[in-house]
Amino acid sequence: MVELRVQEQQILLGIEKNGGKASVDQLISICNLSDAAVMRNALTLQENSLLNIYAATQNIIKLTNEGKIYAAESLPERKLVLAIIEMGGTADLKAAAERAGLQAQFIQIALGWLLRKKWVSYSSQSNSICVLEEQLQDGVVEGSDEVLLKVLAERGQVVFDELTVAVKGDAEQLKKRKLVTIEAKTSRFLQITDEGKSALAEGNVVQSDITQLTPELIITGKWRSGKLQRYNIAAPVASVWPGKKHPYLSFLDEVRSKLVTLGFQEITGTSVETCLFNFDALNMPQDHPARESSDIYYVKDPKFGDIDSYDATVRNIKETHENGWQTGSRGWGYRYSFDVTKRLILRGHSTCLSARALESGKVEVPGKYFSIARVYRPEVVDRTHLSEFNQVEGFIVNSELNLGDLVGILGRFALEIAGADNVRFKPDYFPFTEPSVELSAYKEGYGWVEFGGSGIFRPEVTQPLGVDVPVIAWGLGVDRLFMMRYGIEDIRMIFSSNLEWLRKKQVT
Repeated sequence: MVELRVQEQQILLGIEKNGGKASVDQLISICNLSDAAVMRNALTLQENSLLNIYAATQNIIKLTNEGKIYAAESLPERKLVLAIIEMGGTADLKAAAERAGLQAQFIQIALGWLLRKKWVSYSSQSNSICVLEEQLQDGVVEGSDEVLLKVLAERGQVVFDELTVAVKGDAEQLKKRKLVTIEAKTSRFLQITDEGKSALAEGNVVQSDITQLTPELIITGKWRSGKLQRYNIAAPVASVWPGKKHPYLSFLDEVRSKLVTLGFQEITGTSVETCLFNFDALNMPQDHPARESSDIYYVKDPKFGDIDSYDATVRNIKETHENGWQTGSRGWGYRYSFDVTKRLILRGHSTCLSARALESGKVEVPGKYFSIARVYRPEVVDRTHLSEFNQVEGFIVNSELNLGDLVGILGRFALEIAGADNVRFKPDYFPFTEPSVELSAYKEGYGWVEFGGSGIFRPEVTQPLGVDVPVIAWGLGVDRLFMMRYGIEDIRMIFSSNLEWLRKKQVT
């Protein structure tokens, strides 16, 4: 004779009520139990041959955020056709779109679907649209795609494989319109056995075992007469996701730690910078294309910063730009503007921090310095570009430095930090370094990636800042280092709030 505990009986009854087979999700709803409780009892029932557990993969349809909006309101084509009917059945497309409240980017989409659904006819010459007679007579019948949207809004999700062929076609079209997602999901199913049906028919239910020793049970001594439930170490428990540092922040800490270990000192600065340090101090003329509003963010209010404390440095930089000062250069040959150098911007690169550090007079010779800084540029955001990103900047001051030292440091950095398999260097140009070198790295299965530029600061940079010894410097996209290290194809993933990705990412 098989004895069943209360929850075991609930599960068997739930399965039988559902036709002899039920998913874990269904039983959670039917029995009002947690996922862990269902599976814990299911494993016990399976050990006693009262049910079988198996896994099956299903394609699940869910609404996207845009799909939820259309499910609550209506599709653009329905809004447009109803507006045309209200206007007498024939109307100018633009006027009908305004009446329907459609934004410009949705007008052609709505028109395309109206024609595809054969609800209207359209004349491109007059730009007029007319509802077909049969639609006016019978009313614009709700399509199966619209019905599917409403069903999904009510249920939350639908199994794709259980739909008819016609509705599957509608689901595929809604997916192309980015109104639904269709994703494979592996679910656990429980199926009652003949032994389980017999045990259920006998109805031998015992009181639930004691699963937790409460103060009351201990004080009253009731635990002596109760039955303690055996602990099943194979039973699943609810997933627990402890708090942890974001993987990218952990990576930045690792980069910082490695540089400190190599003897570098960290320098910091503010995100709002003057053109003095972002451009002028780096030998970039005031008419350089990189200063255009399409390449840098200018601060609207206040427009200008205070540079009075850098008066001597500014005079040196002015002379360097105009005629080369005492650097041996001819300069850029233009009239330097003090208003331009005071202009406030969001820093466009982290090299401005190196310029500030050199100007401060606190740099040791020899000395090694670095910064990890957020920088800002009005880039078009895509899989390889962001409008704000991080750079790791470094420079070394030493009277005996040469290009070979720079190449050696960068190569080691790419191999150790990014996990690259190989590195390569090629000549480049920057107004503030000569010679200049571009670093690229290769990783098997990932390909070649450009990380950034480097070089030896020109005398036009160092001498106006009061430095008379060689300075080698580099600025690398640390975001791309992270991408190569972890095989990420889309840079936007770094700042993602995708909980599944964040939870699975290993803590380092």
